Amino acid sequence: MSGDCTRMNLRGKVMSDVPFLSGEKVYLRRLRESDAQGPYPSWFNDEEVCRGNSHHVFPYSQEQALAYIRENQGTDCRLVLAIARKEDGAHIGNIALDNINYFNRTAALTIIVGDKAAWGKGYGREAALLICEHGFVTLNLHRIFSGTFEDNAGFRRIAQYLGMVEEGRRRQEAFKLGRYVDIVEYGLLRDEFLQRFHRANPAEARRAEEGS
Repeated sequence: MSGDCTRMNLRGKVMSDVPFLSGEKVYLRRLRESDAQGPYPSWFNDEEVCRGNSHHVFPYSQEQALAYIRENQGTDCRLVLAIARKEDGAHIGNIALDNINYFNRTAALTIIVGDKAAWGKGYGREAALLICEHGFVTLNLHRIFSGTFEDNAGFRRIAQYLGMVEEGRRRQEAFKLGRYVDIVEYGLLRDEFLQRFHRANPAEARRAEEGS
């Protein structure tokens, strides 16, 4: 396999709502085509939801959401998952490891929690922990990175929780709501993640804790 990701010639069938990664508050599952008919497209049309990201420049449609879902059904360039609340299965956000490079063993972390009623409850933090654990332990990534607006307090708290290191900033990189803002760059190495969460293999440690 080359360093850059490749696109596979396959189309997965729509799967049932089976968790791919599961935590205490949320589970992560594949995006379904039916998600385009749910609340998902409305998140990118909500100025408050998009205050900390580059969306909400043009209207976002159900057709665009469906095209994005289909595009990501048959690729190993990125891992895009829905964030579902465990208590009721509600689709509250999306999370991804994007731009996966199998030579450098790197990927970009992106996340949106679009359901404003789910803010401040630790759902995004747990979702980020789950996908980073999968990235380091299963995909054998060496580094996960991310960039965010300087005033995106929600993501910056997630980055701090994960132990991400602020590696620099791109000054006045983005124009948002009438002003230029800096993009803050974060990075996290595999060994840093494993040391922070006190386990050589996070998945095995979590299973052991659940069995005790």
